[in-house]
Amino acid sequence: MKIAKGSGELVWHSHENEDELFLVWKGQLTLKLRDKEIVLNPGEMYVVPKGVEHCPLAAPDTHFIMIEPASTQHTGTDVTGVTVATDDQTWI
Repeated sequence: MKIAKGSGELVWHSHENEDELFLVWKGQLTLKLRDKEIVLNPGEMYVVPKGVEHCPLAAPDTHFIMIEPASTQHTGTDVTGVTVATDDQTWI
């Protein structure tokens, strides 16, 4: 379980071996998929299946939980200036 606070758009990426569950408790998170957009408000959640390319977009000061294996890479196999290495991620 990872708690995150976000604002803005991440990058397009996928996780080949892991599903990724997003649960919003403050703000609004849009999960952009190639064929649709999923808008999550407080109390709503969505599971991005493994292998599905997605791009999270958080309204300012959005707080959310991600449930995924600890080995899940932040931006999949794509390393960008916003990527947080697995060893540098704080887990609870």
